[in-house]
Amino acid sequence: MITALDHVQLAAPPGSETALRAYYGGVLGLAEVPKPPALAANGGLWFARGQVQLHLGIDPDFRPSHKAHPGLRVVGLEAFAARLAGHGAQVVWDGKLPGHRRFYSEDPVGNRLEFLEPVG
Repeated sequence: MITALDHVQLAAPPGSETALRAYYGGVLGLAEVPKPPALAANGGLWFARGQVQLHLGIDPDFRPSHKAHPGLRVVGLEAFAARLAGHGAQVVWDGKLPGHRRFYSEDPVGNRLEFLEPVG
């Protein structure tokens, strides 16, 4: 029986850790989590905030995900969108999900990310 989602992993190209660390840690405010030594040799980064875990794995044949994406719930969506835009990230609002405000953006390597906040 599945009881929870443990983490989401996105792919990233070799050598992108510095840009990803700045974005996921600095811009999004996630805490970097040390990878176990046996996995750290593969490169990539792990981030977390509360129960949310996001892993970035290095893929030599990397292609950004333009459709598949994690949906990250945010408190204070307007301010969060302004924060991302202030760091040069594109913010694309989408009003199609009932009961939520949301927007899409991309990480520094082109992976799609959804940010949403319930309304009401």
